[in-house]
Amino acid sequence: MEEAEKHIPRNSVVGGNFEDVCPEKVIRFKPPLYKQRYQFVKDLVDRHEPKKVADLGCGDTKLLKLLKIYPCIQLLVGVDINEEKLHSNGHHLSPCLGEFVKPRDLDLTVTLYHGSVVERDSRLLGFDLITCIELIEHLNSDDLARFPEVVFGYLSPSMVVISTPNAEFNPLFPTVTLRDADHKFEWSRMEFQTWALQVANCYNYCVEFTGVGTPPAGSEHVGYCTQIGVFRKNSGKLAEPCVSRQHDQHVYKAVYTTSYPSLQQEKVLKFVLVGELLIQVERLRLRYQRMLRDQEKEDPKPGDEDFSPEPHLLLGEFFTDAEKARIENSPRPFCEGEKFCIPLRRLLAYPKLHRLCVEEERMRSLIADSVCLSRDGSAVVVDLHNSWDYRSEDN
Repeated sequence: MEEAEKHIPRNSVVGGNFEDVCPEKVIRFKPPLYKQRYQFVKDLVDRHEPKKVADLGCGDTKLLKLLKIYPCIQLLVGVDINEEKLHSNGHHLSPCLGEFVKPRDLDLTVTLYHGSVVERDSRLLGFDLITCIELIEHLNSDDLARFPEVVFGYLSPSMVVISTPNAEFNPLFPTVTLRDADHKFEWSRMEFQTWALQVANCYNYCVEFTGVGTPPAGSEHVGYCTQIGVFRKNSGKLAEPCVSRQHDQHVYKAVYTTSYPSLQQEKVLKFVLVGELLIQVERLRLRYQRMLRDQEKEDPKPGDEDFSPEPHLLLGEFFTDAEKARIENSPRPFCEGEKFCIPLRRLLAYPKLHRLCVEEERMRSLIADSVCLSRDGSAVVVDLHNSWDYRSEDN
């Protein structure tokens, strides 16, 4: 529903920057009001780390684009009555190249549904967070009456965020008409809070009220420009029997869906693992060569061939004390003739490989067809010198 704010006639009040009205009485929000609403949702996601999030009345999908970067979210859904808008904006939610190069830790599926927010669809059951940003004021009286039963009674998410215009703020604008031609109503704070408390009481939720869009100095009595209710489900899921009975009720039309690459997918994990491993092996090989060259210049003494005395100095990399201790306590690389061997346990001690949380046995199976392993499979084996080293030295 956010998109409507961009196309408001001059005799209406704009919900964004208010740049299209009389300059004598203009109110500019910094950041723009819609960004403040989105930031409010992002802050909630930061604090509560929901796994499943749905945005009802998702419009141009801007909020979904902002939320898809959060590592905690594994299912992101948008619902809107405007099918054309969903088709035109779906591609903005596709993973970009960087998300294949540096994949997420957890899977993420993004889906857009065409449908009404007052229709029941079982695919939205069990969500952690449902957002309704500037939505309810677009509902007619019949739909508004059905809205709580569908969202709070049937879907019954852990948390619901509802934002709506605060009518008490309107006199501060050049006109006092509704802020959008499609708005069916705009509530005062008392009206919104009365409705919200009734809904919360009926469906076993608690609700807190806040808002965004601070009024100008001297007008604090009118409250925020956008009023917000944050509903949290009380302990005990009363809607569970309903969930089991209505599990296969599919009403919405899926318009767009995409899945993001993640380390939970074996092909992606293998790609990242082998890539990081090869980089680490090459760093260690070059460092070992450098140590040998330094020994040749300085008349080596017994014991100088011992490898990796200061792993924290590896080609300029910086390690924490815990990382240095983990590396130093792992088996050291060694040479067998012209072959350089790096134990898998050593490689797994380095931060970029350690964060992948792969056990040695699984690492061995994932990399077996991509690198050369020692006979017992405990180490990666590479040539200590290669033709590229000599070309580099000649240059």
